[in-house]
Amino acid sequence: MKKVAFLLLSVCLFIHTGSYAQTCLSNEIAYLVKNEGFANSKIEELSSFMTDDLGPRLAASQLNTRAEKMVVEKLAEFGLSNPRVEFAYDFPKGGWDNQMNYVAMTAPYYCSFAANPKAWSGSTNGLVSGECVLINVQTKADLDKYKGQLAGKIVLMPATQNYEMKFTPLATRISDEELEELAHDPRPTANGRRRPMGNWQATRELQQAISTFLKEENVLAIVSGGGTFNVPSSRGVQYKVGEPEPTPEIVLPIEDHGRMARLLAKGEKVLMELNIKNIFTDNQKINNVVAEIPGTDPKLKNEIVLIGGHLDSWHGGTGGADNASGCIVMMEAMRIIKALGIQPKRTIRIALWGGEEQGLYGSRGYADKYLYDAKKRKALAGYDKFALYLNMDNGSGRFRGIYLEENDQAFPFFEAWKKPMESLGFNTLSPRKTGSTDHVTFNRLGLPAYQFIQDELEYDRTYHTVMDTYERLSLSDLQVDAVIAAWIALNAAMDNARIPARPGYPENMPAPIVRR
Repeated sequence: MKKVAFLLLSVCLFIHTGSYAQTCLSNEIAYLVKNEGFANSKIEELSSFMTDDLGPRLAASQLNTRAEKMVVEKLAEFGLSNPRVEFAYDFPKGGWDNQMNYVAMTAPYYCSFAANPKAWSGSTNGLVSGECVLINVQTKADLDKYKGQLAGKIVLMPATQNYEMKFTPLATRISDEELEELAHDPRPTANGRRRPMGNWQATRELQQAISTFLKEENVLAIVSGGGTFNVPSSRGVQYKVGEPEPTPEIVLPIEDHGRMARLLAKGEKVLMELNIKNIFTDNQKINNVVAEIPGTDPKLKNEIVLIGGHLDSWHGGTGGADNASGCIVMMEAMRIIKALGIQPKRTIRIALWGGEEQGLYGSRGYADKYLYDAKKRKALAGYDKFALYLNMDNGSGRFRGIYLEENDQAFPFFEAWKKPMESLGFNTLSPRKTGSTDHVTFNRLGLPAYQFIQDELEYDRTYHTVMDTYERLSLSDLQVDAVIAAWIALNAAMDNARIPARPGYPENMPAPIVRR
């Protein structure tokens, strides 16, 4: 312990031609972080805990509430300060858990299917059977031709996904050429125009009209296709607490869904039997799990270096790659720092977000509470204390660098901090933006928040499916990622300088997005 304290006094100063001078902790500290992360790794234990032990973690579900409590206990075991569950956001959909799932075709022959009920859809009345009908609805007017014909039927929706044979590896790593391309700044060639997003509002309205119509027609169930290799995907339906229980909806792999659709198109009579039991709970809130290593510097201890990933998952698997992996890495990073007895100048906080899959609820709630009041268009006290956020949510592949969100002010910091990690393949600083996960919440506020560049492995094939389990985790990659995350968080907590908010923020914050 005394050696660690002594080594903290030894820092190597890297000189850069920028407005800021950054410091990097010594190679001796880098050795200690690597040694703790590799020789005493808890990655395997955490991986089994976060998947096998916790199970699925759908937002607001009973299993998710159970997981929150278990993770708080685990963070306490690591010796972190004030591990807790914090309310983040109201969630009108409430909780939903699946308790029975049996789906089979019984004619023209018997075949049991790997199926996945849609989250927040309803239950069957025990074991039921019925004739299948394939419908094709492109507009609301198309519903009229089915009126009075669907009662007691099992409705197959038309295919939305076709299988195409691919001659590429199932799992991949980023090539040197791809990393080189990521390091290039895309801004000089960007034309500033957004790609058309399509009329998503019209699509959503049509889907709602179909659901309402089929509910009124009293169909037994609705069956959709989604997911390949006989693996169904995970999805949800629109629902709010207090509304009538929706019609049972089931996702089948496109192979099984396609088989029945083709049989029906030939005029064959297709029968199915189902036994689906789902329970709804009035848990209208999203929570985050939070803990800290307190800062010790009198001037800097209230500034926050934040690291995290989202705790919630879809319900089909156990959320291994998406996003137990991010939670595993950030929890292990905190454990490494705490185990070394290093006392950071700034507070290092871990936040495991709730409700990311349903719309970044957890991180948005955190920002509303601590950082920025969107209604008053005013920064809160925590805004000026926000030093950095590091996010992980792209599977369990190895960190190859980091996306710096066109923030030129961040480059000198990461150029200094990454040097002792380059031997682990952490080399690329990309000026590019990346989206679709919790760091976006903080970037919208102009704050320094970043997502790592990761090897994809088999992420695109397996996430949001029942295949997303412990087996999707690359334990050796997660070890490396935890060491890198611990190292960067520790440097950010010890550097006398910090990455500033983007110029013009928060004074010229864009108007908040109105959600309908």
